[in-house]
Amino acid sequence: MTILLLSGSPSTPSRSSRLLHFVGDKLSELGHHVIHISLRDLPAQALLHADFKNSELAAIRQQIAEADAVVVATPVYKAAYSGLLKLFLDMLPQDGLKDKLVLPIATGGSQSHMLALDYALRPVLAALDAKHILPSVYATDAQIVWSEQDGLRLDPAIEKRLHIGIHQLNEGLALSEFNRLKSTTALPLAPVATTAVVTHTADLNRSHAAEKVPCTA
Repeated sequence: MTILLLSGSPSTPSRSSRLLHFVGDKLSELGHHVIHISLRDLPAQALLHADFKNSELAAIRQQIAEADAVVVATPVYKAAYSGLLKLFLDMLPQDGLKDKLVLPIATGGSQSHMLALDYALRPVLAALDAKHILPSVYATDAQIVWSEQDGLRLDPAIEKRLHIGIHQLNEGLALSEFNRLKSTTALPLAPVATTAVVTHTADLNRSHAAEKVPCTA
């Protein structure tokens, strides 16, 4: 299955992008085809002016259309997801996330911004016709530690929530694939034992006929 990882951070490296790469690595280990897209690498003028004819933006929209799931990661600024992510989401068609599972991830300076995912981002994802939006994962800056020597170190609670989100996404994709195969594959019917049915029916008819014959003394 193809999963698109969408980074809405305007800076690099960033805590939200590190979480996104962590999720992507785990999904790759599960056998999924993962595509990383950093919105900061897209042409700024095309985003700002909503240039729908821009070839790079059109290519990204096509990749989203072909993906089975999308993982969206964004920093939270002033109780809202990034302006960069908003610019891009505004360029998607009304059903831009149709039939897709979506896992939202966000990072912020404190727990006070946690509800930004539920009140700002999730309604937009729902408006884009996402099939199912998984429970959001929000982490504060203090829960994500990076060093050149040790790499990424996550708070145990955040790491657990990420693994739960990865599991739910993997299970959801497996169920979607099963339902797709079930709807497109004609399952053979078990053969009917016609001889036995006919014989049994004949026996019943003879029994009924015998019951109707009047008794003679």
